[in-house]
Order: sequence, then C-alpha cells, then structure tokens
Amino acid sequence: MGDYVTPGEEPQEPGIYRSEQMCLAQLYLQSDASYQCVAELGELGLVQFRDLNPDVSSFQRKYVNEVRRCDEMERKLRFLEREIKKDQIPMLDTGENPDAPLPREMIDLEATFEKLENELREVNKNEETLKKNFSELTELKHILRKTQTFFEEVDHDRWRILEGGGGRSGGSTEEQSPLIDIGDNEDDSMRHFSAQAAMLRLGFVAGVIQRERLPAFERLLWRACRGNVFLRTSEIDDVLNDTVTGDPVNKCVFIIFFQGDQLKTKVKKICEGFRATLYPCPDTPQERREMSIGVMTRIEDLKTVLGQTQDHRHRVLVAASKNVRMWLTKVRKIKSIYHTLNFFNIDVTQKCLIAEVWCPIAELDRIKMALKRGTDESGSQVPSILNRMETHEAPPTYNKTNKFTKGFQNIVDAYGIATYREINPSPYTMISFPFLFAVMFGDMGHGVIMFLAALFFILKEKQLEAARIKDEIFQTFFGGRYVIFLMGVFSIYTGFMYNDIFSKSVNAFGSSWTNSIRHEYIDDVLEKGEKASEAQWMLVPELAYDGNPYPIGVDPVWNLAEGNKLSFLNSMKMKMSVLFGIAQMTFGVLLSYKNFTYFKSDLDVKYMFIPQMIFLSSIFIYLCIQILAKWLFFGSAPGSVLGYTYPGTNCAPSLLIGLINMFMMKSRNAGFVDEEGNIVPQCWLSTWYPGQSFFETIFVLVAIACVPVMLFAKPYYLWKEEKERREGGHRQLSVRADIAQDDAEVVHAPEQTPKPAGHGHGHGDGPLEMGDVMVYQAIHTIEFVLGCVSHTASYLRLWALSLAHAQLSDVLWTMVFRNAFVLDGYAGAVATYILFFIFGSLSVFILVLMEGLSAFLHALRLHWVEFQSKFYGGLGYEFAPFSFERILAEEREAEENL
Repeated sequence: MGDYVTPGEEPQEPGIYRSEQMCLAQLYLQSDASYQCVAELGELGLVQFRDLNPDVSSFQRKYVNEVRRCDEMERKLRFLEREIKKDQIPMLDTGENPDAPLPREMIDLEATFEKLENELREVNKNEETLKKNFSELTELKHILRKTQTFFEEVDHDRWRILEGGGGRSGGSTEEQSPLIDIGDNEDDSMRHFSAQAAMLRLGFVAGVIQRERLPAFERLLWRACRGNVFLRTSEIDDVLNDTVTGDPVNKCVFIIFFQGDQLKTKVKKICEGFRATLYPCPDTPQERREMSIGVMTRIEDLKTVLGQTQDHRHRVLVAASKNVRMWLTKVRKIKSIYHTLNFFNIDVTQKCLIAEVWCPIAELDRIKMALKRGTDESGSQVPSILNRMETHEAPPTYNKTNKFTKGFQNIVDAYGIATYREINPSPYTMISFPFLFAVMFGDMGHGVIMFLAALFFILKEKQLEAARIKDEIFQTFFGGRYVIFLMGVFSIYTGFMYNDIFSKSVNAFGSSWTNSIRHEYIDDVLEKGEKASEAQWMLVPELAYDGNPYPIGVDPVWNLAEGNKLSFLNSMKMKMSVLFGIAQMTFGVLLSYKNFTYFKSDLDVKYMFIPQMIFLSSIFIYLCIQILAKWLFFGSAPGSVLGYTYPGTNCAPSLLIGLINMFMMKSRNAGFVDEEGNIVPQCWLSTWYPGQSFFETIFVLVAIACVPVMLFAKPYYLWKEEKERREGGHRQLSVRADIAQDDAEVVHAPEQTPKPAGHGHGHGDGPLEMGDVMVYQAIHTIEFVLGCVSHTASYLRLWALSLAHAQLSDVLWTMVFRNAFVLDGYAGAVATYILFFIFGSLSVFILVLMEGLSAFLHALRLHWVEFQSKFYGGLGYEFAPFSFERILAEEREAEENL
C-alpha cells in the first residue's frame, strides 16, 4: 500500500459500509482552559490524541506530579475499598457518572482521603493493640487458672519427669537421677514434693504454646536439660487468636519446674525458640487469686473498649462506602486528563498547549462545541482552536457500532482491523454468517431453543448488565446475544426448508409422492427367506412422483425413505453447498471492485478484478449453471427445452465426469438425431447442449490465459510508470540547467500530485523494487487461483456438517426417546417423562451447544478465509479515542478479573 493522502472529495456512503472518514487536526488550547477542554473531549469520546513527546521520559513530563498525586489518591481509595470488603459492607454503586472535578477540587479530595486513611489506620492500629492485649490477658487468665489447679490437685498420673518418650535412657548416673524423688503414695508424694520444693528452692515458669509444637517442645526440654525439669501441660478448651497474626489457634498451658539460674536461662531460650509465650505467675495462692481477679476486670474493660472501637470503625467504613465508587470515578478521570495533557507540546510562551488528534470528519462540529464548553467553563477569554492538517500517514479505522452490530463487528475485527476506508464486511456478515451457520445447523427444534435463549438475554439485558456476572462463559454468550438470536432465526428457517424438527418431518402441504416401493433387492431378500420387514423402503421418481413439486422445502415423505433418503439429501446438500460457496466467493470478488474504484486503482481493476472474474466465471460459475440446469431441466419424466430433448433423471449428465472431461478437453458424443430431427443425447455420454466440448475448451483456455495476466500485467505497468517518471525527471532537470545557464535565474520545480492510496506498488514513494513487486503479485495470484479450487471444496463442510447434525439428531430420537413409546400404561407414562428428560438434556448439551459451537467455528472460518480473503486487507489499526467511558469500563473489568 502507498502512503495515505487525504482525499479531496470522497464519495459519501453510509458509514456502515466503510469506516468513518478521519482527519488529523491540531488543537491550540490556553493553559488555563486545557484541563477543562480535555475533560469535555473525554466525555465526548471522539478524539484520539497523538503523543507529541515520544522521546521524553514519563518522569520528565510537565504533569508528572499531578499524575503521582492521582496515583496516591487511588492507592488510598483502594485501601478503603479493601477495608470495606473485609467487613463485608456493601458499596453503593448507583451507576452515576460524575463530571471530572476541577483542578482546585483535587486539593479537597486529597485532604478528605488523607483524613480518612489516617483515621482508619489509627483505628486499625488501636484495634490491633486492643486485640493483642485481650488475647494476652485471656492467655494469662487460663495460665492462672491452670497453675492454681496444678498446685491444688493431687494426680500422680498427670505429673511427668521428662525422660525422652516416657522411659529413662541410658547415660550417666547424674543424668538418670531425677531432680525430686516422688514416692508411691500420692498424699505423701505431694507433701514430700512441697517439702523438697521448699527445701530446694525450685523455680518455675508458666506460659502457653501451640498444641502442635508441644511434642517436640517436650523432647527438646528433656534432652537439653538432661531430665532435670518437671513439665506439666493442660489443653485450653477455647480457641484463642494468635497475638501476632490474629489467626485462630489451639494452645496449651505449660508449667516447668527447675533449679538454678543456668536451667532457667536454658528453659527460657527453648521457650523462645518454640515461640512459646511466658507470663508472670505469683508463687503464693493468694497472689494468684488477686492477680486473676485483676485480669478478669481488665478483660471486661477491654471488651467494652474493643466493642466501641469496632463500632467506630464500622461507622467510618459505612460512611465511606457510600462515596468510594464515585470518588474512584473522579480520581480516574483526573488521572486520565493529566496523562493526556502529557501528550501535549508547550509553546515558547508557556501559555498555550498544542496537541494533534485523529477525529471523525462528521463529528468536527460536536468536537468544536465541546472545546467551546470547556473554554467557557474554565473562564478563559481566549478561544480554543481546531485546525485540520494534511498528512500522508494512514488514519485509524473507526467503525460506528451499536449493541446489535457490535457482535458482528467483533467477528470481523478478530481477523484484522480493516484498512482505512476499505469495504467493511460487517453488514454483509450480519446476514451471511448466521445463514451459513444455519445451513450446517438446520433444525427447527434446535433453532427454537437457541432463539429463546438469545431472546431471554435480549429482554433481560438491563438486569443482567446491572448484575455484573463475572463468569467468562456467561459473558461470552451474553455479549453475542444478537448473533445467537439471528443464528436461531436462520436455523428455524433452514430447518423449515429441510423439513426437519428433532429429526422428524411435518406434512404441512401434502406429499407429492403417490406410491413407494421397497429396496431394489427386495426379491432377493424374499427368495433367501429373510423377513420382508427388514427391507428398507425407498422412493423411485419414475413410479411414485406425481410431477408436482412440494410447495416449499423438502417433501416430508423422504423421512420415511430409508433406502434412498441419504442419497437424495447427499446430492441436494452437496450441490447446494457448492452454489452457496461460489456465490459468496463471487460476491467477495465484486466487493474488491468497490475497493479498487474507491481508491482509484485502475491497474487493479483492469489486471486483477477483470481476470479474476473471467477465471471464476469460466469454471466455477459455469459449474453452478450446470447444477441449476440439472435441477430445472431433468425431472422424473423426459422433457424438451428450446427444441432440445432431455431424458429423465436416469440420463442426467454427471457433473463430476463432465468437469473432469472439461479439463481434459475430451470430445463427447452429443447423441443421435431422432426421426423428427431432434438431438437425443445418449445416457452414458450425455451432454448439456450441442457443441459443449468446444465451448468448454474455450472456457478452460481463457481461464488459463487469465493467470499470466494477473501475474505479470500489473508489475509491468508499474515498471513502465516508474520508468516514465524517471525519464520525465531527467528531462526536467536538463531544461532547468539550460534555463539557468541562459537566463541565470533559479527555476523552481513544479509540485507533484501524490498518487491516490491503493494505486502504488506497496513500497511508498521510494524507488520501485521489481523483485518485491513480483513476489507480492505472485503470492496473490497463486493464492487466488489455488484458493478458488480449495475454497470451493472447503464450502462442502456445509454439506458434511448438515448431514452429521441431522444424523446425530436422528440417532438421539431413535436410541432414546422412541423407546418411551414401546411401553404401555403407567410404565409408559413414567418412561416418557424420564426418557424425555434424557433426550432433552442430550439435545441441549450435545446438539445445541457442542454442535452449535462446531458450526459456529466452521462458519467463522468460511468468512475469514474463503470470503474476506477476496477483498479484505485487514492491515489497519483501531481508532482508540480518549473516552472516560472506555477508561472506566477497562478499570472495572480489571477489578473484576482480580
């Protein structure tokens, strides 16, 4: 493609057939009015700003500090949002779209967010401290209660001397000797223990430890202290919260008796290593009781203070939840405005900002009005200026869509964004895509299911949009609801034409067949003694057809003809697929003519479009005419057209044999002349018309001759134009040199008129590279010639998937639901309900969803490859306007995906 040049007067066409006409414009905004003008353009969403400072780092731009302030405000709002979600407080989202705040309001917002964050962080810190104190006091309460029990109760079995797994290990006598000898009698033992403890002056520590760490804690105490400590533990029934993380944990109270400062230090280090928390515990029972009463009093006070703190925090979050969504919207608008202002250039006076934007020509008046509103709201006395520019750069592609056309435009854009102002396939895809889908999916019953599902999405679209369902599969179906709606409508239509509803037929107009006979081998079946009921019924046109065609669609009697039903449907659907395919490919080539004429590319019209149409007509359109002629002129009984006698269907010419003979250029016997002078073709060498071999040879030779024309003609004329241009340039330079010598004056070269887009050779305004041009042309020529053959064969998928869908539907009916009609009475009624549920479920999940997805993907391929490759370049880039609506939608989608 050559460089784009803004056309002077472009033909006016409806915007749906081509992308909108775009122009490059300059904006001159006063510094004081720039913020408000950009805000108005963001609300309008019709301009795409170009970055005029691509080499400047993001940290060196004019409004980087404002963007950082917005990032900080957004961080504080996300912190508030997390705290609100943590407390499961619903956030009010009215869908209100507030205007972008003025720059002076930014200071008030910062102060509000700073106050909220500080208050909330202080409340959180106080709450965390109170919870930690409450948890510690609760643990201390359990320690005092358990240690009091330790000292009061006499339970020999609960006392243990740590001896590594319960037994004494071998070692020195000192290691094996216990610190206190406990006798066999319990009362005597406790009295003896008290006496020894007093005499030996034993010390003890008490604390809590997590329950899962207790076994390892015991083993290490035994090994490190060599059995010279007493340990007693008791589980805490209540679930406590960890003082650091706040997570619920199960803990145990322990008390360790030891003697000496050395063991005391060792025990404390072991407790620290296992993250056991030690608490002070008085020695005397009286002190423990007094301390326990004090702890209970403090716990009650902490409960009151903690409840008040949580209530205050809840009130703060409830108040913030009413405005956090609106605040986020405002901050994101401010941030996007300053981010866009960083694209601007600043003039030397520092009073004017200059921007370059792409915008639709049809919307220039609205853009100017938005600039005027922004200037008036800012109070500036200097008006904003919009100045259109001439450019050689290709503009972005902008296709207007609505909720109906958006789904089809997305299908086209998924292949590639259209080159600027080339034909937009979307309006044609709205009809052809659901139609080709329905050709493969034709069933009235399944079409109704799809139609009703899409209709539900359409009627409930506002409620479903408000629900903001995050499921990806649901969003896919909901986003394509209008595509599914049309696919369902067309499936009902093709199902009506196929006369197929859940594999059954409807006799709406009465059959055109009067009789039916059995399979041609029925006599052999009867002679072999087999059951006559096992023979398949079939329809023979010569014997059973009354000559009057069924008014519309397929005759319902074919549903009973098990003998030759598939043969009839195979022939009909295969020929129908070829007709649809060649028709769509021909339409695509015709659309390429519209592209060539629009871009004033005469070479492409003469040496690409015309040879392509001749090539396509000589072989493929000729084949379609033969198919239609075979349907129209060959009936069950012989007939005559234009004096040429045609026999019945048994003597109809073979399309496949005829096509092979056409390419082999074989001469064929046209038949013989009867007594009345009419040419009667022979059944085994039948021809369509007299002189068929001669004309078909001409068609093949003409098609072959089109290939070198497509391959060499355009490169030759491009080379010729380049040569003439160079020679003209040399002559012009010679004339200028002569004039300069004779008249001694400077003569300026005349300006050259740029070529229209699409007329060039694909390499800009530089020198012509014949090698690249030839390779480019060869690729397109080979792609078209081979594509005509392969794409025609590719359209046979319409036939294959249609038959597969019909047969699978028939299998479900025969193998599942028909069995319900075999039983009688109550058993039959119950079986009908059960089997209908199974039949319906399988129909929805297999035939509607899985088969529907398969047909959808095949229809997608037919449009992307077979249809759009004939005329669609898809080399453009999408128009991405500065729009608050788009920015907020992207932010919301990003939040939902997190």
